[in-house]
Amino acid sequence: MYTYRYPRPSVSTDVVLFAGAGDVLKVLLIRRGNEPFKGRWALPGGFLDERETLEACAARELAEETGVTGVLLEQVRAFSDPDRDPRGRVISVVFTGTVTDLVTVAAGDDAADARWWPVRDLPPLAFDHDEVIAAALDQRHRQDGPA
Repeated sequence: MYTYRYPRPSVSTDVVLFAGAGDVLKVLLIRRGNEPFKGRWALPGGFLDERETLEACAARELAEETGVTGVLLEQVRAFSDPDRDPRGRVISVVFTGTVTDLVTVAAGDDAADARWWPVRDLPPLAFDHDEVIAAALDQRHRQDGPA
């Protein structure tokens, strides 16, 4: 029997969902219900199922953890720092989307809470999610052009 000799890191997706509410840009965060970082705020996301696409994983995790569905999601980039997750080697592919109004959210699955936060006033975040949000903001600004 053939054995694959290379390491097999886990793959996850995270979603940076923005809302343009008036003059204040907001981002959707969940409060983690499980370790690691239990009780800390984080982006909605989770592990890729074996027979699932990255896009389907991002949409599923967003729906399961916040109740938000039907949002067009666009890939930002992959985050692969070997120490980004204390559980082991996890590569996360990040997606972003925008809703025009603050849609109602409801925490579900392993999220203890879900709510919109002003991008300029974020709480301490789990994992490397501050870096992830910064990358999504950078992509958003490049697409929108100068204000």
